[in-house]
Amino acid sequence: MVSPLALGMGIILLIAATDDDDGGGNFNLSGAGSLRVGKGYVPAQYADLIQKAAADCDAGLPAAVLAAQLMQESNFNPQAQSKDPDTGRPIADGIAQFIPSTWAVEGVDGNGDGVKNVWDPEDAIPSQGRMMCKLLKTAKQHPEYNGSPIELALAGYNAGWGAVQKHKGVPPPSFAGGQTYDYVRIIMSNVEKLTAPDASEDPEMFGEWGLPVNAPVGTPYHQQGGAWSSGYHTGVDFVAPSGTTVHAIGPGKVVAAGWGGAYGNQVVIRHLDGMYSQYAHLSKVRVSAGDSVSGGQVIALSGATGNAFGPHLHFEIRTGPDYGSDVSPLPYLRKKGINI
Repeated sequence: MVSPLALGMGIILLIAATDDDDGGGNFNLSGAGSLRVGKGYVPAQYADLIQKAAADCDAGLPAAVLAAQLMQESNFNPQAQSKDPDTGRPIADGIAQFIPSTWAVEGVDGNGDGVKNVWDPEDAIPSQGRMMCKLLKTAKQHPEYNGSPIELALAGYNAGWGAVQKHKGVPPPSFAGGQTYDYVRIIMSNVEKLTAPDASEDPEMFGEWGLPVNAPVGTPYHQQGGAWSSGYHTGVDFVAPSGTTVHAIGPGKVVAAGWGGAYGNQVVIRHLDGMYSQYAHLSKVRVSAGDSVSGGQVIALSGATGNAFGPHLHFEIRTGPDYGSDVSPLPYLRKKGINI
């Protein structure tokens, strides 16, 4: 769709068409970690490169975000080239769509053959991961900006960090014909699609999807304010008095249970679709890390532990287990058939 920093230069790009041969059926590589691999998902030949690029970032960069970004940039086509629609002049190259000036700074010799080749995925994908990691670290220094750190990093990759600074967040639809806004939105919507189901879950797990607590919604997602260290609300709050039973929204495996700093007592669950749900400020935790849970199972009691002004349940949906990978929770719940 567009190349790194291209929109910041006011250029509209067109991606070359690609074929649909992605190198395999719908299966998971042992080294691919959380990626869904196969036709219509992540091509098998790039899965380990993407997973390693994500793992090399110490800022919490999910592999599925890099994969969704490559899908949007080039549809995983290493020969993709963007062109100026008026002149036909080549603008951006390769699977990660680097413009030459950005490649000169951000390109790395990923495979150690002595050449930084933008057309070689073994160089381009590590370069993409390195650039996104730098942007993610910068984004985390600006909690006052509108958007999660990953959304801000994606906007910076697309339009340049200057555009993010100017708009104090993800540029609005009025910027560049909405291209950066749509770029971020589309990538974030594809993260779930490219995240592998958790094949390690116990086969006997069961349970429907439902609300985490029987209580009304209070503070919404992304509300701005100084009450949060991020500068905005990273989840939604349910107005529940202390001691209210908290339920797993769906089947999954507990990856964290216990003290979570500002979140107080928390539970984090990885679900079969590879997404994570977090439940925070709990008064009591009734599960342990490693437990398999069914949908609707009681996992905790609500409370006011950590940085909380009163009892409630703070609830997040994440693309990864840690802070900074949040996405809007209510659309996710609705996709699971939960009426809210």
